[in-house]
Amino acid sequence: MIPLVTFALLIFFNLISSSSSSQISISVTPKTLSKSGDFVTIKWTGIPSPSKLDFLGIYSPPSSLHDNFIGYIFLSSTPEWESGSGSISIPLVNLRSGYEFRIFRWTESEIVPDLVDHDHNPLPQTKHLLAVSEEVGFVSGRGPEQVHLALTGFEDEMRVMFVTPDGKESYVRYGLTRGRLGRVVKTRVVRYEKEDLCDAPANSSIGWRDPGYIHDGVMLNLKKGKKYYYQVGSDSGGWSTIYSFVSQNRDSGETFAFLFGDMGTATPYLTFLRTQDESKSTIKWISRDIEALGNKPALISHIGDISYARGYSWLWDNFFTQVEPVASRVPYHVCIGNHEYDWPLQPWKPDWSSYGKDGGGECGVPYSHKFHMPGNSSVPTGMHAPATRNLYYSFDSGPVHFVYMSTETNFLPGSNQYDFLKHDLESVDRVKTPFVVFQGHRPMYSSSSGTRDISLRKRMIEYLEPLLVKNDVNLVLWGHVHRYERFCPLNNFTCGSLVLNGKERKAFPVQIVIGMAGQDWQPIWAPREDHPTDPIFPQPLQSLYRGSEFGYVRLHATKEKLTLSYVGNHDGDVHDKVEFLASGQLLSAGIRDGPADAVHVESKFSRYIKVGSVLMLGAFMGYIVGFISHARKNSADKGWRPIKTEEI
Repeated sequence: MIPLVTFALLIFFNLISSSSSSQISISVTPKTLSKSGDFVTIKWTGIPSPSKLDFLGIYSPPSSLHDNFIGYIFLSSTPEWESGSGSISIPLVNLRSGYEFRIFRWTESEIVPDLVDHDHNPLPQTKHLLAVSEEVGFVSGRGPEQVHLALTGFEDEMRVMFVTPDGKESYVRYGLTRGRLGRVVKTRVVRYEKEDLCDAPANSSIGWRDPGYIHDGVMLNLKKGKKYYYQVGSDSGGWSTIYSFVSQNRDSGETFAFLFGDMGTATPYLTFLRTQDESKSTIKWISRDIEALGNKPALISHIGDISYARGYSWLWDNFFTQVEPVASRVPYHVCIGNHEYDWPLQPWKPDWSSYGKDGGGECGVPYSHKFHMPGNSSVPTGMHAPATRNLYYSFDSGPVHFVYMSTETNFLPGSNQYDFLKHDLESVDRVKTPFVVFQGHRPMYSSSSGTRDISLRKRMIEYLEPLLVKNDVNLVLWGHVHRYERFCPLNNFTCGSLVLNGKERKAFPVQIVIGMAGQDWQPIWAPREDHPTDPIFPQPLQSLYRGSEFGYVRLHATKEKLTLSYVGNHDGDVHDKVEFLASGQLLSAGIRDGPADAVHVESKFSRYIKVGSVLMLGAFMGYIVGFISHARKNSADKGWRPIKTEEI
C-alpha cells in the first residue's frame, strides 16, 4: 500500500507537470553563440512553491536523457528564487552540438544517500520535469577551437593542435607579420571513439561526448627567436583568430618556463566531479608573466593530472578552452598522471603499486590524442584502446635540458623507459645545457600524502634516484600532492652534496613538489575545524619549505645561474626561491618567512614581471573576469576553500 504522504506528493507533482506548460516559462538568449566562452542568459518564471533543491539541468547534446546532464545549477543560487522567477548567465563551451536547459523539481525527501558526486554531495534527481528551453547552438564556419602549441624537439619547428567538428582538411598559415601569413602547412587528423575507451564513465552514455576531430600541424623553417603570427582552419570551415608566439632560440643563453602540476579546470556549474576554481587564478598570473616577457620565448610544463576529466569528456573541452589564451602563445608541455591513465586492467600493475581506477576509464586515450609531445614513447594498453603516448621524452631550451618521465608505467631497470632515462641523462652536454630539470607526476619524496605510495616511492628511490645523483641533475619536480614543498639537496633521505677529495663540489638534486595549481585534496599541516578527521603530517628535517597557497613556479635560467620561484595565486608574489650555479652548487635556498622578505631575491625575470603587469588587459581579462563572475558554485561552503598562508 502506498503511504498517504507519498500518494499526496505524487498527485502534487502530477498536477505541476500537467500544468507546467501553461504556468512555467523558460527562455534563453541569445540562441546562437559565436565561440566558446560566450555567455547565455537563462530566465524562468511561474515556478509554484519553489524548493531550495529545484535545479537547472544543462544538456549537450539536446537529445541527452534526463540523467545525462553535463552540469546543474540550483535555482536557489539566485536572489529572487523564492518568487518562482529568476535568471542565470553562464559561459558555454562549444561541444560541437547544441545545448538545452531543463528545470526540475527536487525535494529533500527524494535525496538518495548512495547517489552522490565526488565530494559526497547528493546528485539531483530528474523525476519531475517542470520546463524545457529552446536549443542554443554555435555559429558554423567560425574556425577551429582549443588551439595549443608544443615543441617538436627541433629548434626551427613549432607544433600546433586544434579541434574541428567535422575533420575536414585544415591548415596552418603563418608568417612574420600579421598581414602576411604566406606559409601554409597541412594538418593530419585523428580522433577516438567510445569503443576505444576502457571503462565507465568514459565509455558510458553519462561520460561520453563526441570529442571532435583533433588536428596536428607543424610550422617549419622558423627563424630563431622571432615573433610569428599564425591562423588555423580552412576556407570551407572558417579560420580562427590570429595568434602569435615567439620561436625558440637555443643560442640565446636564456630560458623562461612556468611549471606546475594538478591544475584541472573550472566550470560555471556543478557536475559529477569536483572541478578546480583555483585553476583560473593560475592561468591569470601565468598570462601576466608571459605578457611581461614581451618577445622572449617561454614554455609551460604541466606535470600530470591535466584536466581531471576522469571519464567526463566535456571537461577536456572546458580545459582546453580555459588554457587557450596561454597555450596558443607558448608551448604547453605535459606528462601523464594517474587521473589521465590508471584503470583496473592497466598492463603494468605490480602488486606493490598503488595504481587504482583514477582515470575514470580513459586509460590515456584522450591524453594521447589531444597532446603530441616530442619523441615516440608509447605503451600498448593490451585492449582495444590504442597505445598510450607522451610518456617520457626530453628537449633542450636555452641552457636547460628538460626531462619528463611517466610514474604510471614501467620505470624499473630493463624497461624501455628506464633505458631512455639512463641514456638521456648520461648524454647531456653540460657545456651546452649546464642545467638539467627532471619531471614526473608521483613524487619520490613528500611529507603530505600518507602511506599509499610508499612502495612505489621505495622503488623510485632505489632505481631512479641513483640516475639523478650520478648525472648531476639539478632540479627534480613532481606533482600529485596538491601543495608546494621544497626539500634539501637529497640522496636516499640524506641532505648534502657530493664530496671529492674532502671538498664539497656539487649539490645533490633538489626535489620540489609543485602540485598546487588548482586541485585540493590533500590536507594542510595544521588542524581545520571543518575537517576534524584529516591527518596532520609533521614537517621532516629534509623539508625546508612547505606552502599552503595555490600557485605555480617560474623558472629563469642563464648560462651561469638557474632561479626557481614559487608564486602564490592569492597575491601573485614570490613566496619561496632556490638558485643554482652552473657549477652545480646551490647558491641560495630562498625564503622561510614568507613574502615580506621577497625583495632581496628579486631576479631579472621579476623585474620583467613588474614592468609587464600593467599590460595585462584586454580580451584575456574579459575572458577571465567572465569566468570568475559566473563560475561560483553554490556548494562552495560545503567544499574545500583556498587556504591562506600557513607556512611552517
